[in-house]
Amino acid sequence: MLGPENCRYVCMQAVTDKAIEEGLPVYQYYGKWPFYRCFGIQEPASVLFSVGNGLVHAYYFRQIQKQVPSSYFLKGFMLLYAIIGMNAWLWSTIFHSRDTRFTELMDYFSAGLLVLYSLYYAILRAYRLTDGLIVQTLGVLFICLFVAHAGYLIIVTFDYEYNMYANVAVGGCQIAVWVGWFLVQTAQQTPARSYAHLAVISGIGVSLAMCLELFDFPPLFRVFDAHSLWHLSTIPLSIVWYKFLIEDTKHETSTKSYTAVKLLPA
Repeated sequence: MLGPENCRYVCMQAVTDKAIEEGLPVYQYYGKWPFYRCFGIQEPASVLFSVGNGLVHAYYFRQIQKQVPSSYFLKGFMLLYAIIGMNAWLWSTIFHSRDTRFTELMDYFSAGLLVLYSLYYAILRAYRLTDGLIVQTLGVLFICLFVAHAGYLIIVTFDYEYNMYANVAVGGCQIAVWVGWFLVQTAQQTPARSYAHLAVISGIGVSLAMCLELFDFPPLFRVFDAHSLWHLSTIPLSIVWYKFLIEDTKHETSTKSYTAVKLLPA
């Protein structure tokens, strides 16, 4: 005998079958399209592509460990970036597998943390902040911003629109930092950084890919919707980003001598 959830799923698919057969619009249920499920997974394509993104971060975590000298001042921050990325895509995988209030919160907060940390890293690298006190003070400021953001969403109200605008604003600031840095490199060209454009391609590419969310459509084959394709697009863009990090490290360590900066106060 089917349980309540399975009954709802069967009914949802039956209604969708009839709508397609009669040429009627396909409706969303509780804000979600009627996807075909696989092994009970609610959104198989989004789960698959979330796993793919997580594997990219895991792979480059190992590459950073192997290729980046321990003396490089940003190595610890690069590794932390990969860890935060793996965490974000882990919760994306869990959330798209089973949508609950808790998994939704963890997905949103983990993604927000990755966006905020990306801006933090951009500032550290673009301005070459190597003073431990400045780095740690800036880190505390960003942590406070994240706690305030998460606290507002949990305690006051979970405002989806506010959360989206907050992430877009922070992401926009990050792109502005990298575009400014790229323009400076292009103007100076001393020494040449032929890889500098990769940071801009990655950042702007992610922003353009997010436009898929604005053109939502019923899932193709009841599997691939705009959100899942957005997750697919971030896989190659993440690879481009890490290629930039590796190339930038090679260039910096060949021309400058840096001392590692501690993540936490001694």
